[in-house]
Amino acid sequence: MPEAASAPAGPATVGDSEFDRDTAATRRAPGVYDIDLSAGWTVLGAVNGGYLLAVLGRALADALPHPDPFSITAHYLTASRPGPAVVRTEAVRTGRTLSTGQASLLQYDDEGNEVERIRVLASYGDLDALPDDVRTTAKPPALPPLERCFGPEDGPSPVDGGSAIADRLMIKLDPDTLGWALGQPSGKGEMRAWFGLADGRDADPFSLLLAVDALPPTAFEMGLSGWVPTVELTVHVRCRPAPGPLRVAVTTRNLAGGFLEEDAEVWDSADRLVAQSRQLARVRLS
Repeated sequence: MPEAASAPAGPATVGDSEFDRDTAATRRAPGVYDIDLSAGWTVLGAVNGGYLLAVLGRALADALPHPDPFSITAHYLTASRPGPAVVRTEAVRTGRTLSTGQASLLQYDDEGNEVERIRVLASYGDLDALPDDVRTTAKPPALPPLERCFGPEDGPSPVDGGSAIADRLMIKLDPDTLGWALGQPSGKGEMRAWFGLADGRDADPFSLLLAVDALPPTAFEMGLSGWVPTVELTVHVRCRPAPGPLRVAVTTRNLAGGFLEEDAEVWDSADRLVAQSRQLARVRLS
């Protein structure tokens, strides 16, 4: 008799997925970590800022006595490249419920000089120890059902090397924020989408650091194109996300002097606001 076909592999799990492997740095010495930045999380050759923040976030979680990022602010100093990098961490203050630390990610230039890519200051705590009380006027974004939204696979064939990260994400954009892809941008600084990892891994606090910076730039829907590099990004993680796809809404209200802000909210399947962020980004106007 022929061998029975093996059962299809199930979704990846937290701790055992490509995202976990690619954001895990190896401790070389106290406060010093080595990592090989994966080319799988790039857009037009540039390493995604949310992926980099997750790398630094996980290193800080190892270095600090508390497990979860509550607030993390990153300044992006120079463009990171796929390949070897070093993360250096330092505990600034440790307390009973919160600890604060800083971290830098460094690489070497073509002459062998050390170059700082990102510097982070963050506060960590234990999300599971927070009270359940919620008093809010915030509401989840109104998104069409996932099957009525559209992802990169629904468009023209991608350019080789254009966006490796797209293969690792499940992003389904609200059709109302897709005018830019059809050559008819709405002029509004809005982007909304269902979000997850392509291998089915559920969200955790570290993938939330990726989620806030994973959607196409709101500048596209304002009629602009090209790379929109992040200058500064602050993320607040509010609670541990429930299993299932996330909903992400990003808005821009002011583009001036070649810079714009992006405010993001991330909601889980239980209709909880699990993360918020604000970033300052540069925009190419010509």
